Amino acid sequence: MAKKQSGHVHNAPSHDDMIMFSSQDPKPKRIYQLWPGNNTFCCGGRLVFGPDASSLLLTTAMIGAPALTFSIRMAFMIAKSSPLFHSLIMIGSLLLTILDFTFLFLTSSRDPGIIPRNKEAPEAEAEAIDILSNTKLPRTKDVLVNGYTVQIKFCETCLLYRPPRASHCSTCNNCVQRFDHHCPWVGQCIALRNYPYFICFISISTLLCLYVFVFSWVSMLEVHGEMLLVVIMDDTVFIVLIIYCFIVVWFVGGLTVFHLYLISTNQTTYEKFRYRYDKKENPYGKGLFKNLFEVFCSRISPPMINFRDWAQEEPDVEVGSIASELDRAFGPRGDRYDMEMEIGDRKNSKGGLRLKTLDNNIEETLKKKSLGEGTAKKTTPTFKIPGKSSVDVRSR
Repeated sequence: MAKKQSGHVHNAPSHDDMIMFSSQDPKPKRIYQLWPGNNTFCCGGRLVFGPDASSLLLTTAMIGAPALTFSIRMAFMIAKSSPLFHSLIMIGSLLLTILDFTFLFLTSSRDPGIIPRNKEAPEAEAEAIDILSNTKLPRTKDVLVNGYTVQIKFCETCLLYRPPRASHCSTCNNCVQRFDHHCPWVGQCIALRNYPYFICFISISTLLCLYVFVFSWVSMLEVHGEMLLVVIMDDTVFIVLIIYCFIVVWFVGGLTVFHLYLISTNQTTYEKFRYRYDKKENPYGKGLFKNLFEVFCSRISPPMINFRDWAQEEPDVEVGSIASELDRAFGPRGDRYDMEMEIGDRKNSKGGLRLKTLDNNIEETLKKKSLGEGTAKKTTPTFKIPGKSSVDVRSR
């Protein structure tokens, strides 16, 4: 009597396969570990930097080097003349430098207002469109803001209609609330939640430049009290500081004045160059004092995403197909396994059959069943995995 054919599939004894089968419950991850944007996270997701956060080193050096040089020069002058005067100047420069670094850190390490992404397009919008017509969601739609019609756009990356004043930053690859611009000097988007800190940072940087510039001149003239040419030749350190601060103050000072103008008119840098509200009605303008109050005195809104939250795992959806059974039993399709097939007493020792051959046999069985030949009882191959129960590969 012929023995009943039985098929047993055995995995090749590899370390990776043993890990795959033994790890039923993968270690949970936090949102920042799975976030698809280009941000850099530190301290377990507590600090959110942009992808170009390394530029902070250059910015720190450009601020710290002249400020520290000026303070050291003042410390040497305390012993020579007017110790109280030079001590106060040195303390003032140190306080301004500490404040400047503090606001630089707050600007670059905070969530600027990142908007959560959607996994799918908005259902309400998708249902309103005829599915059979193959029509995509409209790229724009109109909303009312303070009695004005404002056009908002659909972001194909984040799969959402961006709120008014929001925009998608191509550098960070995120949609951001009240997007102003991406600043390479701080390595972060400047937007709703860090804009007040950015204004304080550039304002104090301007003040620090003016402080070093003015008191370098005052200290030289107070100590030497001679002709200008003699003073220049006698104190090179102060001259270098004066030239450096004179050049830098035009940049940071002009940037500060420009942003104070934007605040007074309730515009962002993006809106200024994109929509030009100077030539038409600004739907966000509230008057000078209310505009200033909104930036400097309003409470900063909480972040829309807590990057330290645990990411929710999606349930294993059963699709009722042989492919899903094989995926759950053997891992992702496309992975190859060396298998040995036992048929009766014979054993194929040359590497066995590949998964592709197994799929072809199953497809032939399904075709026969669909043609009505499946009324009789058929032998359905059962595949066994070491340490797991048998997997029935019949179509559900």
